[in-house]
Amino acid sequence: MKRVLVTGATGMIGSALSRRLVDDGFPVVALVMDPDPSSELYRSGTADAVSVVHGRVEELHTLERAIAAHGVDTVFHLAAQTLVGVARRLPLLTFESNVLGTWNVLEACRRHADAVGSIVVASSDKAYGTVEELPYREDLPLGGDEPYAASKACADLVAQAYGTTYDLPVRIARCGNVYGPGDLNWSRIVPGTIRSLLLGEQPLLRSDGSYVRDYLHVDDVVDSYLAMARGACVPGEAFNLSDESPLSVIQIYDAVCEAAGRAGTEPKILDDAPGEIHDQWLSAAKAREQLGWTPKVRLRNGLSSTVAWYRALLGVS
Repeated sequence: MKRVLVTGATGMIGSALSRRLVDDGFPVVALVMDPDPSSELYRSGTADAVSVVHGRVEELHTLERAIAAHGVDTVFHLAAQTLVGVARRLPLLTFESNVLGTWNVLEACRRHADAVGSIVVASSDKAYGTVEELPYREDLPLGGDEPYAASKACADLVAQAYGTTYDLPVRIARCGNVYGPGDLNWSRIVPGTIRSLLLGEQPLLRSDGSYVRDYLHVDDVVDSYLAMARGACVPGEAFNLSDESPLSVIQIYDAVCEAAGRAGTEPKILDDAPGEIHDQWLSAAKAREQLGWTPKVRLRNGLSSTVAWYRALLGVS
């Protein structure tokens, strides 16, 4: 890697990845739709250490400018609409961001294939849709009945097509739920619960608490993305990323309460999670065997440092 483009740089993972790349001495180009002072990219000062390009992944010319004008040779495509509920309310916006945005990134890379030597596209466990067999493996078919899942499956297939058809060096990362510092989507279980606990409010659970998910710390995700960018693989190849320790919503809720020093706090259960797949978790055997990647952050330690970050953000002692 010589010069790196990160789309979605103001998101939790994008901010953490940009910070890691800067700390490791890589010149970074960050694609930013709207400057957000609450984003960790700006709060940490990382934005001052990168080249910021303002624009949207829905704009092909913006992506070409970011790649060609800045001499980019490595691309991490993280920009997306990431919430299931928002996708239900705004399907067109979701498909434009997740599908059109992905093919624009890959088309810009194809047009400058002489310069771009590595591309990582962030997909999701949602790209598998609802299947009977768990954990998800990379050889399972993709699908999705809801707009969000369908958008991620489409984007994933587009990335595979560009890889296999044009021999484009693209790798696809399929993650479960990611937590850690920098997540400002309060509807998610970890940041939403932490904020409520720190502000003395009763936390809300959108589901009935029985839904099952993977939970992976953002630092482990960054490690996996870097391993994918640096490693040799088949164009269009996908990797599942997971700590392979699925938890129910109520289990992760209890763990968050303990980390925040509020063990035993009763949540308000809304039991209203339309569009959410009940049980999802991933096998990461392929990533372990081919990338040499394994998660390093234990849940208790990860939640403890995450709570500390939100204490500082919210000004709560």
